Amino acid sequence: QVQLVESGGGLVQPGGSLRFSCAASGFTFSSYYMRWYRQAPGKERELVAFISATGGFTNYANSVQGRFAISKDNGKNTVYLQMNSLKSEDTAVYYCNTLVGVNYWGKGTLVTVSS
Repeated sequence: QVQLVESGGGLVQPGGSLRFSCAASGFTFSSYYMRWYRQAPGKERELVAFISATGGFTNYANSVQGRFAISKDNGKNTVYLQMNSLKSEDTAVYYCNTLVGVNYWGKGTLVTVSS
């Protein structure tokens, strides 16, 4: 059974940094892309970043390009999202995702960027 468990959310001031982790189990982690999505209050869920199975290719939404970094440790079955220079508009619930036949989602972790 595929499971994705996020951790690392919280309250951070504008300009601050935060790092998420998503621990995966139930599938061959090293063979699959991983994604981070977010959903802000009153808005649709959007793709923030994704990383290839080997970790050699990454892609980011324009709104986070240059500030966020996704990485993948296939030895630990964990994907990370390092978020720097946070802005109030980054406030959202962040979800870990993978497609293993069907889409699987973590429960999400809340980030609030506020002074």
